[in-house]
Amino acid sequence: MSAITPLMPRQKVPSLSVPLVGGGTWSLADQKPENFTMVVFYRGLHCPICGKYLKDLDTKLEDFAKRGVNVVVVSSDGEDRATEAKSKWGLENVDLGYGLSLENAREWGLYISTSNGVTSSGYEEPAIFSEPGLFLVRPDGTLYFGTVQTMPFARPAFDQILGALDFVIAKNYPARGEVIDHTNP
Repeated sequence: MSAITPLMPRQKVPSLSVPLVGGGTWSLADQKPENFTMVVFYRGLHCPICGKYLKDLDTKLEDFAKRGVNVVVVSSDGEDRATEAKSKWGLENVDLGYGLSLENAREWGLYISTSNGVTSSGYEEPAIFSEPGLFLVRPDGTLYFGTVQTMPFARPAFDQILGALDFVIAKNYPARGEVIDHTNP
């Protein structure tokens, strides 16, 4: 497995193409949002925190669409587990992708974990899986905002992201954290 390399604001993000629960394929290259594509990586069916987090997102998809933001949710789970997650968690609106390769997860700067066995939800963790991340990608394929986590806790709140989007869209606020070499800015 490769080392983690963080994605840099204002630089191109890696490619991403995943099958969707219910059929079809979602590809970042096919997205033509007015403002951003939001890619939300989650841990998988075994994660009850993911279920609550994604249910909150599912109820806010229209709010993101009003701001010109396309949304996809992705995990390294296989089709059966992703389908069960969508049903069990009552995700009616969100595009739910599955089958993220761990190599692609690393390209996105995601952390990888090994199984701790059965979780509080009663599901076995996969032997190896990716941890959460959230990215806003501009229509030109460059990173605007990104966050990755080593744990399922304390993720960015979707209400706060919506508020931030109102500000950054109105003010044409630039992506920050863009300095690659701080000794030669």
